[in-house]
Amino acid sequence: MRIVILSGLSGSGKSVALRMLEDLDFYCIDNIPAALLTPFVSHAVRSPEERYGRAAVGLDARNTAAEIATVPQLLDELRRSGIDCELIFLTAADEVLLRRFAETRRTHPMGRGRLDLRTAVALERSLLEPIAQAADLIIDTSNMGMHALRDVIAVRLGEARGERLAMTFESFGYKYGIPGEADFVFDARSLPNPYWEPRLRSQNGRDPEVIDFLERHTQAARLIEDIERFVRTRIPEFEASRRGYLTVAVGCTGGQHRSVYIVEQLAARLRQTHPLVRVRHTMLGTPGPAPAPG
Repeated sequence: MRIVILSGLSGSGKSVALRMLEDLDFYCIDNIPAALLTPFVSHAVRSPEERYGRAAVGLDARNTAAEIATVPQLLDELRRSGIDCELIFLTAADEVLLRRFAETRRTHPMGRGRLDLRTAVALERSLLEPIAQAADLIIDTSNMGMHALRDVIAVRLGEARGERLAMTFESFGYKYGIPGEADFVFDARSLPNPYWEPRLRSQNGRDPEVIDFLERHTQAARLIEDIERFVRTRIPEFEASRRGYLTVAVGCTGGQHRSVYIVEQLAARLRQTHPLVRVRHTMLGTPGPAPAPG
């Protein structure tokens, strides 16, 4: 049996992610009390029904603090019994969560009419900390749309698992935070910055003029080679540990120029020997504040 436990902050996209798992043929249950997790797994294991072979369970802050505190131990017990069990935790920046609740006009489940929204978000983050600490995968949805989240779920838990290693190369802006789901993070801020060339400021790392600018500087080529060498060395280790996915994040200041260029180059190189390579540019096309120097 394979079970995915999905948890996270309200407004981070848990319901969307659970629906996506349902699309991947997982039998899904939302908001199960933590105390009923073990009885459910026992029932599923004994059941002759094939639909329980892949199950996903949503756990959220509507559990009590005492119930939430037991989740890491429950996970250990399930794994010791031979259950293929993973815990995914969805999070987002406070300001993003506040904006999402303001846009939908939903009541935060921790508010109960007594707490302001910011206090409710902080309380929930604190309450769920034991689950976040035990998570096998943390996905920061601050800069993700529904389709990007679906991509991540599909790569991390979809049919690519058990086949060849699936790799995601992701660009981001340090100004907006480091992606929580990354296995390895690299910093491209030491490279010459196209942002300071007025004609390149509105472009990004996929545009020919930006590519030409960076290719004229040998530091960029050396960084690409260093990261490629590091990643290729790690791939056999991930495959030996039966990991189905590897996420490499490259950041610059604003996530527009240098990190985008580096990610595109790395993906093109790795794709020659590993077909399951995807690219995600966190900041390109993302609505919000004006780009920082990137």
